[in-house]
Amino acid sequence: MKKEMVDVLIIGAGPSGSVAASYLNGKGFTIKVVEKNKFPRFVIGESLLPRCMDHFKETDLFDCLDTYGFEIKSGARFMKGPEVCNFDFSKKHTKGWDWTWQVPRADFDKAMTDTLQERGVDICFQQEVVEVDFNDAGSTTTLKDAQGGLSYLTAKFIIDASGFGRVLPRLLNLDKPSEIPKHSSIFTHVKDVRRPEGKEGTLITFDVVSTETWLWVIPFSNGYTSIGYVGPTDYINSFEGDTTQKLVEMMKLSDYYYDRFKNLEYVFEPKIIKNFSKSVKQLYGKGYALTGNSAEFLDPVFSSGVTFATESALLSAKLIARELKGQDVNWETEYSNYIRKGVAVFTTYVKEWYTGSLQKIFFHKPENPEIKRQICAVLAGYVWDQTNPFVKNHHRLVKAVAHITDLEKEMRLSEK
Repeated sequence: MKKEMVDVLIIGAGPSGSVAASYLNGKGFTIKVVEKNKFPRFVIGESLLPRCMDHFKETDLFDCLDTYGFEIKSGARFMKGPEVCNFDFSKKHTKGWDWTWQVPRADFDKAMTDTLQERGVDICFQQEVVEVDFNDAGSTTTLKDAQGGLSYLTAKFIIDASGFGRVLPRLLNLDKPSEIPKHSSIFTHVKDVRRPEGKEGTLITFDVVSTETWLWVIPFSNGYTSIGYVGPTDYINSFEGDTTQKLVEMMKLSDYYYDRFKNLEYVFEPKIIKNFSKSVKQLYGKGYALTGNSAEFLDPVFSSGVTFATESALLSAKLIARELKGQDVNWETEYSNYIRKGVAVFTTYVKEWYTGSLQKIFFHKPENPEIKRQICAVLAGYVWDQTNPFVKNHHRLVKAVAHITDLEKEMRLSEK
């Protein structure tokens, strides 16, 4: 019986697992990364936020990504019919990165794992975690390879970076209902042969076709573009046919993008993720920490997924390093409370997006430059900056400002 021992087992080799692995490897700990899939592989989550660039820099992964030539994302465009709201990451309340990337995740993730393997990190692909037993000394994990063979690994600590695989939440019964309304997404890639020249062809855009339904358009530097709709699950289910037929019909909802993408062959049969919002009872336990989508996933609308993944991965890795060195760590205050504060901010923004309140602020004219700067910092991922009123007072400020925009609109109409 094959049995291996490491300091830290990391489940999942995506951005969260790679960031954690890079940090811990750099600190001299013995680690092992196990990944159920074989890379490169397709996964959704292709739009990043500036905040995660800090994490790639700190863990020495930035250079391997920067040389790849991914599409630069310097902001985001929101559209609703003739109304347009552009956010420029260089014009935000919080100091930090002014740009990030739009990435085909198959290439992006493999660039990191290739680099980590070159540095001697042990990454085993096509290894599935089927059982975990925790004890006073750590844990014993049962792994199954592609041929069905079993092996066993003991670790002092586990980082679950398995994303939508949600390994430990499933095995330990940690899932709980999300506060976010039930939405689903349908998406694919296309060869963007009618892409406009210049900046227009590179812009990530959220095209709002109704209060709860919107189209994403994420151009990549390789000439392909990710397109996908998000909407209430029942609404997406209401379109007839297979997933290709559903998406073809839904693309007709976008007046702005229909001509650009009509009659283009889909690179792969459109995929559907139903009721994608997830939550957990706890973010950590004795001998483990949950990071990224294995812990919380809110909604694609503000592209927060990868940033939460790398933020939680780096923080958990730092705390594990301290604990393994014999230092005291308060996981509740230093990890759970911190991560949940950021999640709470984005939860408010997601909820108020679908109530329409945030959309009122985005498309209100004339724009308030200071409010826009503060909201832009949130959209850039700087959701722990308590100097930003739209972070500190997020629970009430979005609703309050939306109410004011309604009053101003009523006043303008009454003056006509």
